[in-house]
Amino acid sequence: MKEHNRAGFLYVLLGIMLFVLSGCGSAEVVLPTRLALASIPQSAATQTTLNLPPTNTPPPNVTPLPTYGYQPVPTIDPSPTGTIPTRTPTPTPTKTPIPTWTPAPNLPPGVANPGPNRPHIVAQPGSRLGLHVVRNNDPGIMDFVRRSRPSVMKAVDDLGFLTEVKEASPGTITIGRVDDIWAQNYIGEPEEAARDYVNKHLRTYQANPGVDFWEGWNEPDPGLGRMAWYARFEQERVKLMAQYGLRSAIGGFPPGVPEMDEFEQFVPAIQTAIQYGGILTLHEGDLSTGDMRYGYGSKLPGYPFYPDRGTLAFRYRWFYREILEPRGLVIPLVVSELEFATWDVIRQDELLPQLAWYDSEAQKDEYMLGFNVFTAGANAHWEEYNINPILSDLANYVNSQDR
Repeated sequence: MKEHNRAGFLYVLLGIMLFVLSGCGSAEVVLPTRLALASIPQSAATQTTLNLPPTNTPPPNVTPLPTYGYQPVPTIDPSPTGTIPTRTPTPTPTKTPIPTWTPAPNLPPGVANPGPNRPHIVAQPGSRLGLHVVRNNDPGIMDFVRRSRPSVMKAVDDLGFLTEVKEASPGTITIGRVDDIWAQNYIGEPEEAARDYVNKHLRTYQANPGVDFWEGWNEPDPGLGRMAWYARFEQERVKLMAQYGLRSAIGGFPPGVPEMDEFEQFVPAIQTAIQYGGILTLHEGDLSTGDMRYGYGSKLPGYPFYPDRGTLAFRYRWFYREILEPRGLVIPLVVSELEFATWDVIRQDELLPQLAWYDSEAQKDEYMLGFNVFTAGANAHWEEYNINPILSDLANYVNSQDR
């Protein structure tokens, strides 16, 4: 019985195993395969662009503005300003050769006749002392003219009495100036600025026939960077004035300037002024020390000492002897303001000998037509420099000189 049961159990177990094996063989077990990496065609890869921020595009070439001085550039975070600004060194300029020039015997075609007041441009014997007048507010001014018949007289704004000066002393050279400090700005093209300037004051010029020469700007100090601009301005002003029969006094520089290399850049204006019958004016003297000889005998940078030249008095001799005379450009000169210290600094008995000294030196230069002592007819602003009280003494001095 036991043998029979065991045999049956084995048959059952064998059947189960066959059943399981038959089921496993009917379905093949497939293991997952590894996915292939995606590939990008070469042409597509080269066309792919990255979304990066755009790069900065440089601006187009732009002609820079003239660097007439320090021009601040705005920044996002401004840097603090120092207590004392430092001066940026100026590179040594390369001197531009000045072309040779032959004086023209006559005015260029189309220039109007200068009229009856065309003065002599040769210095007369005797004193070169004349007056600078702010206002014709004292009878002593015209009395000085009648008594001394001065070489030169200059007026600012109050111009009408210069006609009376010419009637009383036809040989006196008269210089006029319109005070217009706001026009002195070196803006734009110099030729256009000169046209605007002449047009602005033309009616005043034409209404004052007693003026022989018209100054333009008062005491400009353009420096090396703007001197070429100023020279072109003066060239155009001279030409425009000549078209109306008017003659020009160019320059008008203050005491102590320009430097020699700066004056080199002004030579083209000298050439034009000579061609059109103009003159050169500048200012000399010292408003502070009370000694008109201050700086006399001092040298300028790069030049040796000369005993008859100075930094404030007879500075003009540097320009003539080093630059103008070698080029044959000896233009007539008037020192249209000879300045001195206030009456608080210098006494009348000290001023008169100094004026006599300056006059004696000025008479040595044939091209030096005269100088105007600053100032007669002072307004309230210039009262400390008013020479009305010594006009009679000045007339006596001028008459004492050989004529």
